[in-house]
Amino acid sequence: MKMAKPVGTLDELKAELREAFEHDPVDVDHVMHLMESYKSNPAEWKQYAIFDRYKYTRNLVDEGNGKFNLMILCWGEGHASPIHDHADSHCFMKMLEGTLREVRFDWPKENDCSATDAACEQLNQKGSSLLELNKVCYINDSMGLHRVENPSHVDGAVSLHLYSPPYDTCHIFNQQTGKKAEAKVTFWSRYGAKVSPVTTPESCTPVVNSCCTEITE
Repeated sequence: MKMAKPVGTLDELKAELREAFEHDPVDVDHVMHLMESYKSNPAEWKQYAIFDRYKYTRNLVDEGNGKFNLMILCWGEGHASPIHDHADSHCFMKMLEGTLREVRFDWPKENDCSATDAACEQLNQKGSSLLELNKVCYINDSMGLHRVENPSHVDGAVSLHLYSPPYDTCHIFNQQTGKKAEAKVTFWSRYGAKVSPVTTPESCTPVVNSCCTEITE
C-alpha cells in the first residue's frame, strides 16, 4: 500500500485522489487513508451542501480525472436511501457532519421473484453500524447491498462519497421481497449550482427521488 500524505484541505484531498486514481487497479486501502486523513472543515464544503426538505441530495464536487465522482450527500432529519447496489463500482463514504447509520444486506437469492410470490424472499440483514464525524467506510458489490439513513429526527447530516468508476444507473431492492428495480442516478447540484429538475413520465417516491429520475421494473 502506498503511504498516504497528510491531507489538510478539501482541495488537497481532491488532488491526492486524482493522483491515486491515475493507475489501475484501485488501491482501496490508500484511498481509505486519504479520506481518513482529511478532517472535516465546513468552511470548505458548505458551498456544496445543498439540502432539500423532503429527500436526501447528491451534490457533485469533483469529476476527478474521469475515474471517479466525488460528491457530498445531504441528509435531512430521518432521510434514508433505498437499499441499493453500486453498479460494480467502489464506494467510499466519509462523515463530514452529524451521524448516519449504514445497514448492510445479503444479495437476494437468484430466482425469478416476478414469476410468483412464493419465489420472493425478504432480504437478509447482515448488520448495521453508526458512522460519526470523520469516520470512513467502504463497500462494493462483492460485499453485499446497503441502505444509508439519518437516524436523527432533530439534526441533519452531511457525508462525502467517492464512486469509482462513476455510474448513472444502479439497482434498488425491496427489503420484503428482494425484488429489484433499475434506478437512474442524478445530481441535485453540480459544483454548488442547483441542477434544473428533469421531467420524467414516472415520478419516484420521496425516498428514491434524490438518486433517480426514473425506475424500470
